[in-house]
Amino acid sequence: SRSSSTMSESNLSFSADVDDTNVESFTPVIPPACLIEDEPLSHTAHATVKMGRQQAKDVLAGVDDRVLVIVGPCSIHDTVAGKEYAQKLKKLADEVAEDVLIIMRVYFEKPRTTVGWKGL
Repeated sequence: SRSSSTMSESNLSFSADVDDTNVESFTPVIPPACLIEDEPLSHTAHATVKMGRQQAKDVLAGVDDRVLVIVGPCSIHDTVAGKEYAQKLKKLADEVAEDVLIIMRVYFEKPRTTVGWKGL
C-alpha cells in the first residue's frame, strides 16, 4: 500500500518552475494543410513518390525480384544535412538498382515525441 505522502498521477501537471526551464523561445510549425497549400507537391515529386510506392509494392508482391531496403534517418532536424544524405543515398541507390530497391524514409515531426525536439 502506498503512503498518503506519495504524489498521485492527478497531481502531476505542468509546473512553470520546473518544466521547460532551459527553453528561451520556440517558433510554432505551420499546420500541414497550410504547408501543402503554400508549397504544393511538384509533378516530379508526385511522380517519384508514386513510382517508389509502386516499385515497393512490386517487390513485396514478388513481381520484382530485388531486395527492398527502407532506410532512415529516424528524423531530420538539419535540412542541409538531410539533403546531403539523400543525395548520397540516391547515388548508392542508382549503383545497386539492378539488385536492390532503396527507399529513404524520414520523419520531419515525430508524433510520439511529447517533450523536447518536435522535428522541423
